[in-house]
Amino acid sequence: MKIGARYLGNNNCEFRVWAPKLETVAVKIVSPQERLIPMQQEEGGYWQATANDIPPGTLYYYQVNNGDNRPDPASYFQPEGVHRASQVIDHSFTWNDSNWSGVPLESMIIYELHVGTFTQEGTFEAIIPRLKDLRELGVNAIELMPIAQFTGDHPTDKKDAYRNWGYDGVYPFAVQNSYGGSQALKRLVDACHQEGIAVVLDVVYNHFGPEGNYTNIFGYYFTDEYRTPWGSAINFDDAHSYHVRQFFIENVLYWLRDHHIDALRLDAVHAIYDLGAKHFLQEMAENVANLSKQEGREFHLIAESDLNDPRIIRPSEYGGYGLHAQWSDDFHHSLHALLTGDEIGYYEDFGKCEHLAKAFKDTFVYDWKYAPHRQRFHGNYTGDRPFTQFVVCIQNHDQIGNQPRGERLSKLVSFEALKLAAGAVLLSPYIPLLFMGEEYGEEAPFTYFVSHGDPDLIRAVRQGRKEEFKAFHLAGEPPDPESAETFAACKLNWEKRKEGKHQAIWSLYQRLIELRRTIPALVKRERQNIEVGFQEEEKIVWWCRWSESNKILCLMNFNQSDVVFQPQLIINGWKKILDSADEQWQGAGSLSPEEIASGQKLTLRSQSFALYENS
Repeated sequence: MKIGARYLGNNNCEFRVWAPKLETVAVKIVSPQERLIPMQQEEGGYWQATANDIPPGTLYYYQVNNGDNRPDPASYFQPEGVHRASQVIDHSFTWNDSNWSGVPLESMIIYELHVGTFTQEGTFEAIIPRLKDLRELGVNAIELMPIAQFTGDHPTDKKDAYRNWGYDGVYPFAVQNSYGGSQALKRLVDACHQEGIAVVLDVVYNHFGPEGNYTNIFGYYFTDEYRTPWGSAINFDDAHSYHVRQFFIENVLYWLRDHHIDALRLDAVHAIYDLGAKHFLQEMAENVANLSKQEGREFHLIAESDLNDPRIIRPSEYGGYGLHAQWSDDFHHSLHALLTGDEIGYYEDFGKCEHLAKAFKDTFVYDWKYAPHRQRFHGNYTGDRPFTQFVVCIQNHDQIGNQPRGERLSKLVSFEALKLAAGAVLLSPYIPLLFMGEEYGEEAPFTYFVSHGDPDLIRAVRQGRKEEFKAFHLAGEPPDPESAETFAACKLNWEKRKEGKHQAIWSLYQRLIELRRTIPALVKRERQNIEVGFQEEEKIVWWCRWSESNKILCLMNFNQSDVVFQPQLIINGWKKILDSADEQWQGAGSLSPEEIASGQKLTLRSQSFALYENS
């Protein structure tokens, strides 16, 4: 069922809204000329009206029960923010990507970015000039943090009045006005495809934001059966849930079909509650599979999940939901805890070389093992799922934002450790995800920021952040999430990527991505083609991967001192192809030999990795 204001051309428009709770609904046109258009009730609680003299740009509300005027829950554009009128837009666009066939999921190098802080302008258009730099680095997929319309404190003021990570969106179909709206998003996607870059969009289907959410006036969008950490749960399995499910499935198709988005990252699917026989995620995957057949190219669904449950990505014929990939937080937590020594919160369950070794070999560290922090058994076995169904990182928006002052890894560990982290992620058999600026060691924070208009909500957010970080025993207050200065401090210092150590780590990232794509043993990413080991006392993790005629050995030293190490090699002829301690990467100089043989000892610089090849 098509919902929202569908512009039909020639100034004709069809309006349709799901509003089973209402006795009467009318379209209230407020610009260019006020008038009231009655709507007719249809089956299933829908209301419909077709009208002429509705040019693109027309502003409208829905008048509910002959009383209040409310924005359209399926609005395509909110030019003046979440509380004001919706706008009719013309979806037509001249695409230049007819030859685009996408990027295979297993080949993706994903680059996560926040539109508002990636550039000084904070718009879709401003991203386009930077695409060539990302392509030069080796990135072939960008992931946009959520862009569904969220609140701003001064809708008619400058664009940085809209400060939000995007997870507080309340109009799933409306492209954020301060970013440029639907047409600007299409221009960005089109430009990405011209550069050979796929676009992943982060979407939120587990809750609505706390301000500007009028959906429950219209229909049964929420359920009291469950509760999310962020508010009311979406109704995916209670009475009237069929129409709620269709609302979100239509949203999925809207991004993929109408905006040519290549993949969706589904936020926190563990908070999408559905105890029905067919989970909403499975129904979503089936619809996306049908769209892929219709369009002749593959679209992908990537889940963020806290469950360590491979059922999410197993095919439906094996009892799974059929999504294409999911994040593995265990890899991040293992690597982060080893590098930083963090033991607070979920890092309590990590911090040993054994954990990282298991993450390399088995994906989930906790695959139905007892997790001390959770005080229960957690996770499940992933051995039947390929490495290429898992996304890993050492930094992302959450893990940086969860630091007391939004510190990036560059502020928490040494330069050498940054390079070690890069090698661990980019040489892993998983799909790597980088967070904007990571590739050149950006030092600007990425703290949580909002721009609410409700004073009570602002106070609650501020207090919530203070409570969240009590365990860190901070000296002073955490950054004020409502402050414009907090937001401004998160803007990238993009010019640094060509300077000093920033340039060195950028070049290392570029080289690692190149090796990942060209060395046969790194291209082949099958579970039976990897061996992993560790030495806890020395803080050494090593792994060997191979193809038919090529072997790669990686030795990683997480010790803050140089370590003498004897690899467990059964063959000779290993030749060094990269050492992160080399002066080329502004290190202190490599101590590892150019060639190693069975039984030979070698020295690894502190917090470095060395890569050897045997062909």
